[in-house]
Amino acid sequence: MSTSPYHISSLLDKMSSVDKDFRFMATNDLMTELQKDSIKLDDDSEKKVVQSVLRLVEDKNGEVQNLAVKCLGPLVKKIKDSQIEVIINALCSNMFSDSEKLRDISSVGLKTVIVELPRTTQAVATSASRNITGKLVEAIGRPDLNQYVLLETLDILGDLVHRYGSTLSPFHEPMLKALLPLLVDPRPLSVRKRAYVALCYLSACCQQQLFDGVMTHLLTALNKEKATPSSMTNTRTFIQAIGAISRQAGPRVGSYLEAICPLIMHFIASSDGDDELKESCLQAFEALVLRCFREITPHILAIVDVSLRMLSHDPNYNYDEDEEELEDSMETEDYEEEEDDEYSDDDDVSWKVRRAAAKSLAAILGSRPEMLSEFYRDVSPPLIARFKEREENVKADIFAAYRALLNRTKPLSSSAKQPLSEGDAMETADSPLTLLHTQIPALVKALHKQLKDKSVKTRQGCFSLLTSLVTVLPGALDEHIGAIVPGILYSLNDQTSSSNMKIDTLNFLTVLISQHSAPVLHPHIGAIIPAVISAVDDTFYKITSEALLVLLLIVKTIRPLDTPCEFNFRPFVVDIYASALKRLRAADIDQEVKERAITCMGNIIACMGDALVDRLPECMPIFVDRLRNEITRLTAVRAITQIARSSLKIDITFILNDCIPLLAGFLRKNHRDLRLATLYCLDALFQGYTSAMTGPLYKAVMEEIPTLISDNDLHISQLVLTLLCTVMNVSPASIIEVRSYVLSNVFGLVMSSLLQGSAMNACLEFFSKLVKLGLTGLGFQDIFQLLTDFVYKPQPDPYHFGSPATIHRQAYRSISKCISAICGAAPDQISPVVSKFIADIKSEESSDSVRLLCLLSVGEVGKKSDLSSISDLQTVILGTFSSQSEEVRSAASYALGSVSAGNLHRYLPFILSEIEANPKRQYLLLHSLKEVITCHYVTPEAIATLKPQVTGIWDVLYKHFESPEEGTRNVVAECVGKLTLVDPETLLPKLRENLKSGSAFVRSTVVTALKYTISDQPQPIDSLLHLSIGDFLATIGDADLNVRRVALVAFNSAAHNKPSLIRDLLDSLLPSLYQETKVRKELIREVEMGPFKHTVDDGLDLRKAAFECMYTLLETCLDRLEIFEFLNHVEDGLKDHYDIKMLTFLLLVRLSHLRPNALLQRIDKLIEPLRSTVQSKTKANSVKQEYEKQDELKRSAMRAIAALLTIPDSDKSPQLMDFVAQIKANADTAQLFESIQHDATITIPTATAAGVEAMEVS
Repeated sequence: MSTSPYHISSLLDKMSSVDKDFRFMATNDLMTELQKDSIKLDDDSEKKVVQSVLRLVEDKNGEVQNLAVKCLGPLVKKIKDSQIEVIINALCSNMFSDSEKLRDISSVGLKTVIVELPRTTQAVATSASRNITGKLVEAIGRPDLNQYVLLETLDILGDLVHRYGSTLSPFHEPMLKALLPLLVDPRPLSVRKRAYVALCYLSACCQQQLFDGVMTHLLTALNKEKATPSSMTNTRTFIQAIGAISRQAGPRVGSYLEAICPLIMHFIASSDGDDELKESCLQAFEALVLRCFREITPHILAIVDVSLRMLSHDPNYNYDEDEEELEDSMETEDYEEEEDDEYSDDDDVSWKVRRAAAKSLAAILGSRPEMLSEFYRDVSPPLIARFKEREENVKADIFAAYRALLNRTKPLSSSAKQPLSEGDAMETADSPLTLLHTQIPALVKALHKQLKDKSVKTRQGCFSLLTSLVTVLPGALDEHIGAIVPGILYSLNDQTSSSNMKIDTLNFLTVLISQHSAPVLHPHIGAIIPAVISAVDDTFYKITSEALLVLLLIVKTIRPLDTPCEFNFRPFVVDIYASALKRLRAADIDQEVKERAITCMGNIIACMGDALVDRLPECMPIFVDRLRNEITRLTAVRAITQIARSSLKIDITFILNDCIPLLAGFLRKNHRDLRLATLYCLDALFQGYTSAMTGPLYKAVMEEIPTLISDNDLHISQLVLTLLCTVMNVSPASIIEVRSYVLSNVFGLVMSSLLQGSAMNACLEFFSKLVKLGLTGLGFQDIFQLLTDFVYKPQPDPYHFGSPATIHRQAYRSISKCISAICGAAPDQISPVVSKFIADIKSEESSDSVRLLCLLSVGEVGKKSDLSSISDLQTVILGTFSSQSEEVRSAASYALGSVSAGNLHRYLPFILSEIEANPKRQYLLLHSLKEVITCHYVTPEAIATLKPQVTGIWDVLYKHFESPEEGTRNVVAECVGKLTLVDPETLLPKLRENLKSGSAFVRSTVVTALKYTISDQPQPIDSLLHLSIGDFLATIGDADLNVRRVALVAFNSAAHNKPSLIRDLLDSLLPSLYQETKVRKELIREVEMGPFKHTVDDGLDLRKAAFECMYTLLETCLDRLEIFEFLNHVEDGLKDHYDIKMLTFLLLVRLSHLRPNALLQRIDKLIEPLRSTVQSKTKANSVKQEYEKQDELKRSAMRAIAALLTIPDSDKSPQLMDFVAQIKANADTAQLFESIQHDATITIPTATAAGVEAMEVS
């Protein structure tokens, strides 16, 4: 309902009242009305409202004034541009009033108006520039201007330029002329600071000529100060200005670095006694490192050197006494509180220098992963030595710098788990992880005393650093836990420790225990447990929750069930149990504590239940009560599963009569996680407590089972089938009552087009066990008949009267696998079944669908059994190669290959001879051969069987390397690749030799074969590939288009599965790779399609393969990439075809996480292609697919924009922020962008907590 003019008029009358309370309430009501979307003001009402609000801005009552200023925000969104000008004029006039109070409130009002003005409305921005900027620039130039007015004016001008800089271009030069003199203004230093802040915003958006003028002015002034020093204050201001400009307009400053860096180095060296100048210089270096990523590279080592020297700049303090105390503390392990005679002097500002140096180092260490080895060798030791820093805030920044170094090492620690090649192994001696490992003793020694520091902030910094260390290098503290544990106990037992301190300590203890082996922890468990139990009893729920998590890990450490352990855990059992039981019983505690208590007690009983037999009747009923609670039931189910799966065989039979019916009821709940957990739990209970299970308990569960078997959720179906197999093992009679319901749903699953993987395997196991049971009505013949009837006697199609129901191709394969499974359970039935299928294949009355099932079934059975006793088997199968049905021919090819795999000596020569004798059937026969090789290249036994045949197979395949049919060449390549894995010493040199072939078809086949020799698991061929893969991948520069494409695919495969193979070759391969990302006009042609002309780009697939390869290299070989060269080609891809744009958007998202600083330097160049994508529109006559493609392209572009916004300091890019404002100004794009940002900010629980608590029992 819209606001009436009468109501507005009434409010305006009250706003003119002499009573201040009336004015206040009326203004408040007006603000409420202005915030409503429904309010609409006519011209007259707008004018009256504006006049009334401006009058109240000058009100004598402060509260009314403040409320009037708040009204300005929603008001400028509801009025026309002309009235906005009135407000701006009035506020600008008041800014220069003689009344200090009016000046202050008007400046706040002007800031409010500027913030609320829409950034994307050109008219309003122009109006703002005309009405505000001109007046402010003119006022700045007045020498008699009050300094407080000047400060506010500069503040507003800076905000205005920051928001609307590009629209204020006519005022850039006057602003520059007004601001530069203020850098040497004699008034208080705050004037200079506001001036260079406004100047840095201006530098980000002004024309290059003006920017050059600013930099020339600053550098000339600094050179003058260098030649004839006159004022250190001026020098500081100029350097601070350069630092501020670097933060806002970093890429622009890059070209001036060769002049800037030597000057800053000079002033650091010559600024004896001027610590503030040193601080300014180091802050400027920090900005340059972060914002001029590429150009600063030659100066990095010099900056590191000076930062390390300044990190030790403490002229008024002697650290020698601290060194002696540290040695004493390491020897005595005395952690009693000491009185430290810390140096304190209010006039000493050297700590600012050290803090700036630490931040400069943090910027370098966090942004240069390619220099990690140098950093660990040259920077890490002096940084560790400075952990003794006396100032708390500086020490925190030093810890942060070292954490930045550790965080950059995390990707290396994950890749270190991958198998190493010989070349990589040679590098490990000088690798960052190795160097870090050698420095751990020094690091622990440096932190030893800090862990008992009275400062909570220092101790938190220590634990945060140690957590990062252990995360990067698991087991790093194996030999040093004795030095760390006293510090842990100090923080947990110290009565003055804050809640956050205890939580941080417990978090570190969680990581420490989970990342170190049990034996190294055992000597200290006796000291740790009492402190943790005390924390469990803490009144703050967060501490209790974290302590229970630690207690859970301790239980697994002192009594690991998966490894032999001689540690005597029994002295601790009662105390641990009592502590957890207290929290388990409590009903009036936080939900998080409840769940942790249940999980913890579940682990206690699972790991130490044999020592708690007398206490089980006390605690197990509590688990049943928690099952009855909707909030805790999921956690309780997982805990009971843990107990039931314990190798200690804990006796919990006394709760089963209450527990099983509750669990059966959970299977009806519409809660997927609860269903999954319940199925795991029931399977564990049925396997572990068979003797205690009764008919009614089985019945309660069996009645809920059938409805869960469907293709709507294959995971649940898999678990149900596994549970049914368990029931068939322990209580076959329980299946009989529900067999009709279960079988009908299982058959429905078999007929699904989605059945595959684990669910398929569970289905096969189910049928195998069912046949082995031999129940009445469920024997082999019964199940076989039911399976084959789906094809032999198809049901009518409910939608097409008189036609049989259509069976999906996957269903044929599923049925054939099930037939193979039941044949495996009844071997005596194999020969009759296969004979029947052969007869049906030969029968002229058989339909194609029957032949298809017969062939697939024969293949599945023959793969596991020797069918050579059936005389005419291969002849019959070969005869179906001439079928009119493509599916039957494909099934025949599969059947022949599978049967041959069952008896290699009998059937392989037949396939090879047929390939030679029947050119028309070669494609199908090659597929059969592929099936044979696929079955024999995995296990050593199979390889030994196939190896004698390798030469004969190679000779046959080699003749088809040059086949004109691409499909044939692809099959041959797969065969050759997998065959090479069988005998790499013989075949790999032959492949390499054929790279020299004059035929592009041969070279293409050879390179494609290479792809199939590379897997993510170690293979005997790896050492040979490492020596020869360079020759194969050199074909990226081949003259033939198709050879280049398959070479890129092989390159991608190697980079993904075994990056160690190609890391050392990247310097030679990357130029060729980047060459293939370019659009080539000679590969673009026009094809006439009737009256239309269609453009075909033959190079598109090549470019797609190249960009896919680039994405993979980001994941696996990031440290070997020259990132700015890489970005050049990403920028080109943003302007390419739809498919290439989609890939480059993904690259941008990944780069924003991996190389944010480099991307930030190029961010302005990325905006325009992103803008053109987001603002593009589909033609009116386009088909639906075009609209969908365009929509997905916009979504991907916005995901890239959302990723760019997560980069620190990205908001300092005017182009990016203007673009985001444009997106948000459009209702359609704003809604889409908001949803994308929401999806991007969904957080995932930390790996440690999730890994500890998630009781996955699959």
